[in-house]
Amino acid sequence: MRYISTRGQSAPQAFCDILLGGLAPDGGLYLPESYPQVSRADLDVWRQLSYADLAYEILSKFITDIPADDLKAIVAKTYTADVYRFTRNGGDASQITPLTKLEDGLYTQELSNGPTLAFKDMAMQLLGNLFEYVLDKRGESINILGATSGDTGSAAEYAMRGKHNVKVFMLSPDGKMSAFQRAQMYSLTDANIFNIAVRGMFDDAQDIVKAVSNDAAFKKQYKIGAVNSINWARVAAQIVYYFQGYFLATQTNDEQVSFCVPSGNFGNICAGHIARMMGLPIKQLVLATNENDVLDEFFRTGIYRPRTSAETSVTSSPSMDISKASNFERFVFDLVGRDPVVIRDLWSRVDQGKAFDLSTTVYWKDLPKFGFVSGRSSHTDRINTIRFAQGRYQVMLDTHTADGLKVALEKRQPGVPMIVLETAQPAKFEETIREALGAEPVRPAELAGIENLEQHVVVMDPDVEAIKRFVVERV
Repeated sequence: MRYISTRGQSAPQAFCDILLGGLAPDGGLYLPESYPQVSRADLDVWRQLSYADLAYEILSKFITDIPADDLKAIVAKTYTADVYRFTRNGGDASQITPLTKLEDGLYTQELSNGPTLAFKDMAMQLLGNLFEYVLDKRGESINILGATSGDTGSAAEYAMRGKHNVKVFMLSPDGKMSAFQRAQMYSLTDANIFNIAVRGMFDDAQDIVKAVSNDAAFKKQYKIGAVNSINWARVAAQIVYYFQGYFLATQTNDEQVSFCVPSGNFGNICAGHIARMMGLPIKQLVLATNENDVLDEFFRTGIYRPRTSAETSVTSSPSMDISKASNFERFVFDLVGRDPVVIRDLWSRVDQGKAFDLSTTVYWKDLPKFGFVSGRSSHTDRINTIRFAQGRYQVMLDTHTADGLKVALEKRQPGVPMIVLETAQPAKFEETIREALGAEPVRPAELAGIENLEQHVVVMDPDVEAIKRFVVERV
């Protein structure tokens, strides 16, 4: 399997070569030259597998330059009930991502049972093990520069902490995450972890990461790597739980399901798009945004209009406070027939902070075949949905999953099971849970009092050169 850039001006690469790099040299995002196709016979066999074995079968179609036995060992080490142990609602930890039945045909899928209580652990734990394997084989080291709106940072740091040959420099928006999210990251004392709080929004931090990634000389000299969802391995790992959710919600492979995905950076739902392109029987991919509704606006109107930091709202579902969706370029590449010339034109506008409009183009008529629908949620909607789920189903939702359930209930189709991807545990957003329910969310005992630990973070302006100097002084 070889990987090409969405912008068409970088040579095809093998998986291990793009694993450590993030953006392609031409500024595009990597995707497989073609999506592997899954047959009915494959689905029949895979339905019987454990999560780790299912992950191996899927990932082995995308990772062909790691020996099979080595890849199987990496995956088996990653997806264990000991790693993903924080199940709730009676979930079976051995399923790794168990379903919670809310009512007939409506489920949530637990993706946040890992060490940081967020769905990012599903991919990041694999990424940590892949990085360590490849770096050891090559005798190399890497300096990861990432940006987080709340959950990617802690998931990356917990996956990479103590890993040899790896240092992590994580940017986050100063004061914009929940107290629990900040504590998870900033309380780590591992010598290879560095936290930088950027004065601004997530998009400011993400822009810095992209600017550094686009400085080819700096990136090469200081061995800069990426763990944000621009990293293809993150997306590949997330494909697995769509298959697992499908198998858990159906009896036969003749059925279809829909997934509702809370989305800010488009990485999570991009994995669902690829699973559907591979042949998984997904009826609809329902995208749910919060007040920062740039993606909902596109799927309603055909206009993609990234917002400035000043136009980005600070909400009670902070991990989706994003107005430039990095992974959206991957989907649009498929939408425009994988034409890199079109992508270069469209993203030349995006990179200048401008919008583009596909509603009057030939591509817009093809959108329905990709199965996307969308909706948005507000703070009031979140509060009401958290109360509704607790009262109707006796299930406590975090704020992002509440955005998902609100939109899922609007978009359900008769006879088609709807699976809402749960993105985090309520403990990460205690203030809003208290507002909604007047109660404290339960958190794992080992994370009690984490906010009281000493925190280690440097606050900086969103200055690319200053961030570069900070990295250089510590590598």
